[in-house]
Amino acid sequence: MSILKVGLSSGPLYRGGDGISVYTAALARELAQLDCAVVPCVYSENGTAARAPAQAIRFSRSFGQQAMMSALGVQLHVASRIAVYHATDYRVARMDCPVVATLHDAVPLRFPQWTSSRLRRLKNWQIRQSGRLADHVIAHSKAAVSDLTEYFGIDESRISVVPCGVDRHWLAPVDRASIDAAMTLYRLVPGYYLFVGTLQPRKNVGRILHAYLALPASVRRDRQLVIVGREGWRCEADVAAIRAAQAAGERVLWLDTVSSQETLRAIYAQAGVFVFPSLYEGFGLPLLEAFACGVPVIASNSSCLPEVAGGAAVEVDPLSVEELTSAMIRLGEDAGLRTRCIEQGRKRALELSWEKTARATMDVYRRLV
Repeated sequence: MSILKVGLSSGPLYRGGDGISVYTAALARELAQLDCAVVPCVYSENGTAARAPAQAIRFSRSFGQQAMMSALGVQLHVASRIAVYHATDYRVARMDCPVVATLHDAVPLRFPQWTSSRLRRLKNWQIRQSGRLADHVIAHSKAAVSDLTEYFGIDESRISVVPCGVDRHWLAPVDRASIDAAMTLYRLVPGYYLFVGTLQPRKNVGRILHAYLALPASVRRDRQLVIVGREGWRCEADVAAIRAAQAAGERVLWLDTVSSQETLRAIYAQAGVFVFPSLYEGFGLPLLEAFACGVPVIASNSSCLPEVAGGAAVEVDPLSVEELTSAMIRLGEDAGLRTRCIEQGRKRALELSWEKTARATMDVYRRLV
């Protein structure tokens, strides 16, 4: 089979720190192992063009400028260098080759109250345009498809579901030196309740904290609550609640950054329970990371999380602090339940790999060219 030249939006690779950047990096790596030549593509903004490799396609305009040109029917001429373009970051413009867009979720359109109000109308127009201009759309879960049809106006026939994966190194044991270093550096005591994700309203961090504080005092003495994630939009109330709990002497730790992915793996590996009652996700990569690290998981019974968990998590109503507290107690104390969740989670992590994601994505490309 001939080599397929694919232009991949590479701005997320230089931004880093979120799920889109993880997805883009994994896709670029795994596609390169297939019959595919990945050509990085960047817009001329935020210094990304200067950081791109020599073989990259550098668009002369910023994305905002190109989006306006696209609205007027103007195409980018790239077909001489690539066979298909894949936008992983909602940044879709008209091109003279087929365009694939990964639309991770519909948060800005479905839940505008959870996002920044700055330039919201313009950003939402650009996001909707990504669905209109793309020849084909990738969603990460079946649950996301209905949102894409409703809020983006995309016909379901133009959507393919391609789940995310987890890097195989997450399944390997973490070396003892990395564990000891992380425990010492952050003053962690193994067996803690853990959350990983950006602090923002949909992540439901406030209810995680309330559920933890509702645990018996004896449980809180034995188990810390560890929150790993940087500040996001509209997280002021969560930050204030965390600070108040710390001031009251509660064993609540907030790590806004960690030193490396190996350190993060060590933090996962020493957790007693992973708590992820998110109100809405496009996929939820931290679930797979926790599964791969052998940590039992509590997850929401809504959005795409039951689909992603595949029955391996204890599911709760994310709006119920009482359910969340009860699940934290059960999963912390019931050895049989813990063992079942760990075994099923490991199996689920083995089922979902970035290699499978790349192969399914290649199938999408081949159907368009």
